[in-house]
Amino acid sequence: MAATTFGLVFPAELPDKTALASLMLGSRYRPIYVFTGVAAAFAVHVLIALVAGGLLALLPNQVVSIIVAVLFGLGAVVLIRGRNEGDEVAKEDKETPPTLLRVALTSFLVIFIAEFGDLTQILIVNLAAKYHDPLSVGAGSWLALIGVGALALAGGRGLLKVIPARTITLIGAIAMAVLAIVNLVNAIRG
Repeated sequence: MAATTFGLVFPAELPDKTALASLMLGSRYRPIYVFTGVAAAFAVHVLIALVAGGLLALLPNQVVSIIVAVLFGLGAVVLIRGRNEGDEVAKEDKETPPTLLRVALTSFLVIFIAEFGDLTQILIVNLAAKYHDPLSVGAGSWLALIGVGALALAGGRGLLKVIPARTITLIGAIAMAVLAIVNLVNAIRG
């Protein structure tokens, strides 16, 4: 069951905003520090999907869309703020490198917000309900999610050599703003 879950979750997560967020974080900070936060966030999301994710499915679609739109909007604001403060942070980072705890916590929060109510989280809820094997579904899901995160982190360092971090961050903020608008429109349409 874990292999089946992995095979379903991995391709669903590849084009996801979480991969973009991991890529952006990996282009800015030490990948192992980012991976620590990303892996922890995915573990929490898998647990939420296995234990309490079914409750989210009970809410009306409009409420879920509004919640997700607000979270994406907040994510876009945080990314833009970070971009505007990036020069000060970059100077500070050169003097005192970011710590594992700070980078892991930042990565955890970004991924936690980005994954809330995500398609893969809903997929995991459905797989857990269908197969009644939370351990296998959870293990396969978590391995798939961290696999995508690791791929994105590996690409982040290479991308930074070609595209400035400020541009990557701006693209991420725009993507989150667009997703916020899409979810808001879905909520209005009902």
